[in-house]
Amino acid sequence: MEDVEDEPLFAERVAGIDIGKAMVMATIRVPARAGGSRRRQETRQFGTTRRDLLALAAWLREWQVERAGMEATSDYWKPVLFTLEREGTECLLYQASRVKALPGRPKTDKLDSAWLARLTGRGALQGSFIPPEDIRVLRAHTRYRRHLVQARTAEKQRAEKLLEDAHLKLSSVLTDIHGASGRAMLEAIIAGERDPAALAQLARKRARAKIPQLREALDCAFFTSHHAWLLKMMLARTDQYTAEIDQLTARITDLCEPYERQVAQLSTIPGVSERTAQDLIAEIGVDMSRFPTPAHLASWARQAPGVSESAGHRKNKGAGKGNPYSGGTLGEAAAAAARTQTFLGARYRRLIRHMPKLKAQRAIMRAILVITWHLLSDPDAVYNDLGHDYYDRRDDDHRKARSHARALERLGYKVTIEPLHPGHDEATQPRAS
Repeated sequence: MEDVEDEPLFAERVAGIDIGKAMVMATIRVPARAGGSRRRQETRQFGTTRRDLLALAAWLREWQVERAGMEATSDYWKPVLFTLEREGTECLLYQASRVKALPGRPKTDKLDSAWLARLTGRGALQGSFIPPEDIRVLRAHTRYRRHLVQARTAEKQRAEKLLEDAHLKLSSVLTDIHGASGRAMLEAIIAGERDPAALAQLARKRARAKIPQLREALDCAFFTSHHAWLLKMMLARTDQYTAEIDQLTARITDLCEPYERQVAQLSTIPGVSERTAQDLIAEIGVDMSRFPTPAHLASWARQAPGVSESAGHRKNKGAGKGNPYSGGTLGEAAAAAARTQTFLGARYRRLIRHMPKLKAQRAIMRAILVITWHLLSDPDAVYNDLGHDYYDRRDDDHRKARSHARALERLGYKVTIEPLHPGHDEATQPRAS
């Protein structure tokens, strides 16, 4: 017999709000006058303008509603939740996938709001994580920066496709056609230069070693005036995105001034740059009391695979789709950490020996998130890397010898292990296999 945590007590006075774009349907449930288990219920309809939402807040205060539950419907929930919060009402936001009505029940806005009120009263669902207002402001900026970076990348890809259409194989020679060398060549082509030798001479630094290949790639025989006109527009749009991203980055740096210590802490994690640290703080905040343990944070971010068990058989379930912004940030950090000579890099290279690379990357993403939780939970915490040779130092000689022997046996060789020095560990005494 084991002790388990009981379900939380339900609130006596609750409200359920079904949200639409132009109107909301609110149902309150309060104790009946006669007492006992009976409940009183009333439903009203309100608009979504500020005046209507303030009227909704006043109506909830009139009935002394303790908490209000609502379903996350697109972005329409934001004005409702933020207005009610400012008016002093505790709000819970439920994921749409978890708000399941009873099968066979008619579905109307009124019945949906009553169902949300019942769920809120029972405490049947846990509310979503809603960061404080200052973090929400930072989040709006970091997410928009990510969208602009994605749009700039798409524009660069269009320019590369245009060059392929014109039979210019510049991307086959240069790693980045939008770097210093590639940009100089593209601008010269737009200006009217068509001589491959002259264009190749615009290469800079290490790209000059590829001048013979550049002469072949810059044959402009198929490059026409309409290619030049479109390429000029694409480069201008790319420059515009770059300028806007720089402005946003400066603004985000100002917004992160209260979190300079946390940004500096997270920047010590391998693969986490200053920009990555800003994006992480914007998504999860700095108050880790909202997540009791690192496992709670990993579960919220969908970086912990679920487990399903039936009839004694355990089935590995996928982690599911979580916050795409935190997932993208962690993915970039994990990819960068995998290329480093650090503990996280060594762990990634160790994992890919026996699992797909994407699965190993997810493991590194979770590790970075766990480290983040510990750093943000303790202002004095410092990240100490275990070193790229951690596993080599941890594994004993016998284990490594057996690993190498099994690898050779899989290749079809017969292996005999003999110690070079007398008196070596008995576990490594001669063994024939």
